Amino acid sequence: VQLQAFGGGSVQPGGALRLSCAASGKYFSIVGMGWYRQAPGKQRELVAAITSVGGTSYADSVKGRFTISRDNAENTVHLQMNSLKPEDTAVYFCNAYIRRTVSSLVDTYWGQGTLVTVSS
Repeated sequence: VQLQAFGGGSVQPGGALRLSCAASGKYFSIVGMGWYRQAPGKQRELVAAITSVGGTSYADSVKGRFTISRDNAENTVHLQMNSLKPEDTAVYFCNAYIRRTVSSLVDTYWGQGTLVTVSS
């Protein structure tokens, strides 16, 4: 199983970016997907998560600005980031909780990081 993330880049404060992450490989089901971020010198933190039935959760710092969505048919999760602030600058990682077979436990998979820079 692999997760491929894309969509990072540089933007001015107040701007927007959209991150996407696609899962590929052989597996039975994706239980949940999410986005984490890690700023320089800081610990990785949860940004947003979405379950297989569409339940969402967000970090307080991004509520009202970021929206997570999921395309089950495409096994893809998106993160629409609006009203970006300099403090949103970080490497963003997607993750997924995947059950590889009908009887296996749920494993956690991580995509490669994608850098988001918010600066004037």
